[in-house]
Amino acid sequence: MKMAYVFISDFSHKVLSTMILPQLESGTHGAEVTGMFFTQDRVYVLVDGTETAERIRQLARDMNIGIVACDQCVYERGLQDKLISEATIGCFPDFFAALADRGVDQVVTI
Repeated sequence: MKMAYVFISDFSHKVLSTMILPQLESGTHGAEVTGMFFTQDRVYVLVDGTETAERIRQLARDMNIGIVACDQCVYERGLQDKLISEATIGCFPDFFAALADRGVDQVVTI
């Protein structure tokens, strides 16, 4: 199954960093992740040089995962020049476009 994640809740960083990323890194996630969309304060996990961002960067490269950071959220926080290069700054149409080439069967919001 191909799936994508939308990270929106306050606890999503913990779910991402302690469950999803370790499972992807070890090959035990059970689904092919094709995209991740980060909103609100969740865009901070994509700041270049942070541990979580570096893990996401590597997985995006290795697994061809489309990474999109909410444009309004990024600009409101002044992060437009601080994110990993693998992250596209955009809105839902950009997320949908990132998924179009990769495919998706299910989207999960956390």
